[in-house]
Amino acid sequence: MDLRDVFAANLRRLRNARGLAQDDLAYEANVSRCYLSQLEKGVFYASLKTIGKLAEALNVEPAELLKLTAETGATLRNDGRLAPSAPFQGNQRQ
Repeated sequence: MDLRDVFAANLRRLRNARGLAQDDLAYEANVSRCYLSQLEKGVFYASLKTIGKLAEALNVEPAELLKLTAETGATLRNDGRLAPSAPFQGNQRQ
């Protein structure tokens, strides 16, 4: 699991917690719904500008989108790298 996956899980969790559809959040953050969907799937990396716009639309600090939580399914290893909390199943992204 990399930081893109952590961001994707947090974005989806925060959007759902606020009861927003992807269309609604995309409109509020001024990004396309298709792009938002790809971010939530962990397909694309988000720029700092996009992270800021999404955080503002969700009314959270940008760091909240990058925070390691139980929901993200990752932990921080001693060397500072992300480690999946479940055994690695191979690269699922093509």
